[in-house]
Amino acid sequence: MHYNNLSDHTTLHIRPAAAADLPAIMELIGQAQSDFKAAGIDQWQDGYPNETAILSDIKASESYVILSDDKIVATAMISFAGEPTYNTIEGAWITDNPYAVIHRVAVNRAVKGRGIARQIIEWTRQMCIENGIPSIRIDTHQDNKAMQRCAARAGFRYCGIITLTSGAKRLAYEMVTGI
Repeated sequence: MHYNNLSDHTTLHIRPAAAADLPAIMELIGQAQSDFKAAGIDQWQDGYPNETAILSDIKASESYVILSDDKIVATAMISFAGEPTYNTIEGAWITDNPYAVIHRVAVNRAVKGRGIARQIIEWTRQMCIENGIPSIRIDTHQDNKAMQRCAARAGFRYCGIITLTSGAKRLAYEMVTGI
């Protein structure tokens, strides 16, 4: 699927990731980890996501890469299999199952701020509409203000707090896809 990035008229291509993409994906994850650390955000600072998690996403056909001029500029995990940590929420989801979930979004710092994360969300929304999925859910660290702003601008609504298997709390959001 192709999208035109209106901020610089670059055509982006989104495709499923392959094992050969692992080094590029891990470079993006590493950049994000470094940027979070520099910003004082305690997200992805414990060795996660690691190669094992990304390879698992790839094997499950849930890892995607976003390309600009055939170069990987972003990655995301998109799943329609549910998220066990979303079964319990301090708050309330807007809809019941089924839903898509977006995790592990990382954008190359050279192209941050150009709407790529927003395009990942829009692409996911279109997949949901095509497949009759009523909503998309995401979660983010309480200090990750950039993702919170992105979620709000994309039309997500704050729903409450979920607890990861590690015990960490995350802000949870949901967007109705419009089916």
